[in-house]
Amino acid sequence: MARRVLITGGAGFVGSQLGLGLAERHPDWQITAFDNLRRRGSELNLFRLQKAGIRFVHGDVRNRDDLDPSALAPDLILECSAEPSVLAGYAAPLYLLQTNLLGTVHCLELARTTGADFVFLSTSRVYPIAGLRNLRYTETATRLQLAGEQNLPGASKHGIAEGFGLEGVRSLYGASKLASELVVGEYADAYGLRTLVNRCGVLTGPWQMGKVDQGVFALWMAAHYFGLPLRYIGFGGSGKQVRDFLHIADLLELIDRQIQQLEQLQGRTFNVGGGVERSLSLLETTALCRQITGRTASILSVAEERPGDVPVFITDARRAMAETGWQPERDAQSTLQEIYEWIARHEAQLKPILTGG
Repeated sequence: MARRVLITGGAGFVGSQLGLGLAERHPDWQITAFDNLRRRGSELNLFRLQKAGIRFVHGDVRNRDDLDPSALAPDLILECSAEPSVLAGYAAPLYLLQTNLLGTVHCLELARTTGADFVFLSTSRVYPIAGLRNLRYTETATRLQLAGEQNLPGASKHGIAEGFGLEGVRSLYGASKLASELVVGEYADAYGLRTLVNRCGVLTGPWQMGKVDQGVFALWMAAHYFGLPLRYIGFGGSGKQVRDFLHIADLLELIDRQIQQLEQLQGRTFNVGGGVERSLSLLETTALCRQITGRTASILSVAEERPGDVPVFITDARRAMAETGWQPERDAQSTLQEIYEWIARHEAQLKPILTGG
């Protein structure tokens, strides 16, 4: 069935890659990318979207009037708009809450008005900081290793599952996304909308404009490529903190499956990530970046943590795998290699963005 898809945050890393991938897979779909172009580098995606036949609409989810039902007329909304930085929530809480919470409400109002299906991209940051800091782990030569036995419900050797406790503080960023999840559920119940929530961990891949507080793997590769300084922040400054990652192409595969199975999956919440097999410490990431680029970055050790930092987060995505038949495919070596080749191909365009020049 041909669909009319609206992707909010559609010129950003996640939104643009999903739009381009869906356009290639479903040439009969009408896809609109909606974005305020606030994040530097998103403007580079406009030509790519146009070339793929994707309509671009400049607008802001904070402004309800920008989401005009008659002009946009979606039957499916992929809500990818967000201020994605935990640290930004401490520096600019009002903008974060207006974008991440009020913006989602405005998108839901559009769905209510048009009857559109609604897929919401949330975050693993909805899980409380204290609970994540209380996970059991051991220390190896290169990483903090999640222990096989955990004493908290929803935590296991596979990582953090959807049943992990939600009581406690989680950062304004995490709170804004969790609040949005709750509102999504209420709209679904009150107005009969078909909705789905994906709690994504670290997403990465080419075309991610990595920054200190978001897009760590792209940032790490860019720093090695351009010779920029880096820091191991917190947990003794060893660089052993661990995150799992998911290549954006693997997320595309999951989203495409979910759209096709939405009648069966509606109302579900999924943790989405690469899991134990696709996890890296910063120290391990450094070694891979050195191997791929043949270059060494200067790295400063800072022992103290920042607000919201956790030592280990691994996504337990077994529910998503079991209910959709999906399986991540891209590993660390190939993912970082692909990011390196993307930077090399577009060096002139990317250098001022990735180096902050």
